[in-house]
Amino acid sequence: MADLITTECNDGIFVITMDHPKANALTLEMVRLLQGAFKEAAAQKQARVVVLRGAGEHFSAGQDVYQISKSEGESYRQHLLETYNPLIVQIRRLDLPVLAEVNGTAAGAALGLALACDLRIASQQARFVVGFIGIGLALDSAVSLLLPALIGLGRATEAAFTNKPISAKEALEWGLVNRLVPLAELHSRTLQMAKLLAAGPIHSMALAKRDFNQAILPQLEQVLDYEAHIQEIARSGVEHREGVRAFVEKRSPAWEAR
Repeated sequence: MADLITTECNDGIFVITMDHPKANALTLEMVRLLQGAFKEAAAQKQARVVVLRGAGEHFSAGQDVYQISKSEGESYRQHLLETYNPLIVQIRRLDLPVLAEVNGTAAGAALGLALACDLRIASQQARFVVGFIGIGLALDSAVSLLLPALIGLGRATEAAFTNKPISAKEALEWGLVNRLVPLAELHSRTLQMAKLLAAGPIHSMALAKRDFNQAILPQLEQVLDYEAHIQEIARSGVEHREGVRAFVEKRSPAWEAR
């Protein structure tokens, strides 16, 4: 199971790779391993920059919906308080630059992970999907805060309500990603930026990151807690049950009339 998440540190660059074919869907075990990986990065004295990436063709499709379908009666609030909420806070509190290397799809909770990183470098095949409403849920993993902070409330609302993917081109134009590069060059270009940062004054960068957190994200933990509260309401709704059934049965949801 440990192979679901791998870590390596070379030349001050601590690389965390999600590896769960086909699309790196996040299981409970993976999230716990990610928490451990970021804790390892914080403790690794040689680490100066962190890169978060997905193996294969995608960054991550987000929470494993098949695991959701088998969790009847589970408290989503408690789940978030133990998994994504502390992971998002870990990324934001880590006194190292964190780069997301986005190759294909980043969706749902994984979109939240990418948004929580300090910088995002994406391939021209990347796409960003809010995803939650597609299975009758509200937003979590700080997407309700971080997405509008980067692209504006109107664009974020449209992406959430319609579930339409944000293309790589749109992501660059709207400020969601910092760089857009050919897929074949993605990893090397990400490492190139990581090396540039690793050669710089990382302690000053850490202090600047704290400044940004205070100036732009002072209510991060309150928002995460409120998202967990709202998600618990969504969990018990008929729309969520239908959304998950439709996903598992590979059909379009039949949303009930109001």
